[in-house]
Amino acid sequence: MNLTHRSLLKATLLAWPLLGLGAHFGLAQADTFPSKPVRLVVPFPAGGGTDIIARAVGQQLSDGPKWSVVVDNKPGAGGNLGVDAVAKAPADGYTLVLGQTSNLAINPTLYAKLPYDPLKDLKPVVLAATAPLVIVVPVDSKLKNLEELLNAARKAPDRLLFGTPGNGTVAHLAVEQLHKAAGIRMQHVPYKGSAQALTDLMGGQIDVYVASVPTALSHIKGGRLRALAVTSDKRSNQLPQVPTVAESGLKGFEANTWFGFLAPAGTPAPVLEHLNQAINQALKSPAVRSRLMGEGGEVLGGTQAEFAALLKTDVQRWGQIVREAGARID
Repeated sequence: MNLTHRSLLKATLLAWPLLGLGAHFGLAQADTFPSKPVRLVVPFPAGGGTDIIARAVGQQLSDGPKWSVVVDNKPGAGGNLGVDAVAKAPADGYTLVLGQTSNLAINPTLYAKLPYDPLKDLKPVVLAATAPLVIVVPVDSKLKNLEELLNAARKAPDRLLFGTPGNGTVAHLAVEQLHKAAGIRMQHVPYKGSAQALTDLMGGQIDVYVASVPTALSHIKGGRLRALAVTSDKRSNQLPQVPTVAESGLKGFEANTWFGFLAPAGTPAPVLEHLNQAINQALKSPAVRSRLMGEGGEVLGGTQAEFAALLKTDVQRWGQIVREAGARID
């Protein structure tokens, strides 16, 4: 190829975006998408709430439109490792992450150095679900409802011990919100997950635990734990008898964990739209809805723009809560 031909080829490639050929290329990708397996990264271990959602949707995509979806559990650093891997993956739609409130909205402020920017390095595809937290005590606790818990905490600041799955988690920050709203103080006991925390709660080593509904549900239904309140704006479909924090006297209180699918920034718009439509359809299936609602979640779905707006708002909202709580991970 001579210099003239090289110059002509370079000029043509540079002109693609101006001529709209880049968009046509994206449309061509969407028409044939997916032509190979889609890797769905779960930034937490297998068996948790995020993993359950990922596998339910992945299975439906395999059964419905006959996609090949490979769920890849990549835990570590509070979900940061898995999210970062997707942020740095090729922007072709074949690598997605199922992120959630903690690693997308909380960690940018909680961690001194985060290897990705959720607002710049990732592109929201669709919200999947939301799930409330539940405030629980041992079934033999003297605390019968949230009002009694708040009164006990007011009478003896920092005497009650409340456990969470870890420092800077949605559960931890939800209690910090509770402290501020109710004018109380309890002492935080962070755990690395829920297993040991639940054992300590039922053994009397801590007084209160704040967990996701799926984590505590079997113990509540089994009569080992008493649920005082859920943190959502409406009651959980799995715990309809348990009032919300707002119903218990703290109007306007809400703290949920949401889950959503994201792709690397730069993924062609037609491919993102194709992913949005397919996952929305999967979320409407009876099998997926039954699985997620059975775990105490609420199925969402929706547009890319709706997810992007929520993410932007929650990065600011949770960032402020993190700063007020003084939580930090270096």
